[in-house]
Amino acid sequence: MISRRILILLCSPPCIGALLLASVGCNSNPQDQRSREERTRDEVAKATERAKPAVEEAGRKIDNAAHEAAREARAAAQGAREGWQQGRSAPIDLNSASERDLLTLPGISKTDARKMIDRRPYSDKHDLLKKGILSESEYDTIRDRVTTR
Repeated sequence: MISRRILILLCSPPCIGALLLASVGCNSNPQDQRSREERTRDEVAKATERAKPAVEEAGRKIDNAAHEAAREARAAAQGAREGWQQGRSAPIDLNSASERDLLTLPGISKTDARKMIDRRPYSDKHDLLKKGILSESEYDTIRDRVTTR
């Protein structure tokens, strides 16, 4: 036997509407349901097709922005490194510096330091290029950090 409370709840206006909607959904024609599903698929496929170029363009823009950010980060790191190195101390004298001192210069290997010592004296720091000890790019890296006295 159904209790009086349950009967009142089932007969209340909101419950009657819900029951009617549920019965309509249950009794819908399978052909109509398939037709609605097909229309939904078609609409979503068309919307996706229209959105695809914009999504691809956004992906390209994000990729370019990421590459640019990486370049900026590398430049900032290089600037910090150069600032740190330039703020250390007075320029190194090529005619009196020890091998250990020369090795503190950026990009200078033990072999480079030995060549610098072996081919002394220098009248000018540019002699590192004239005597073939360093390449132009290697010299450019250290020219502000060395001197001759």
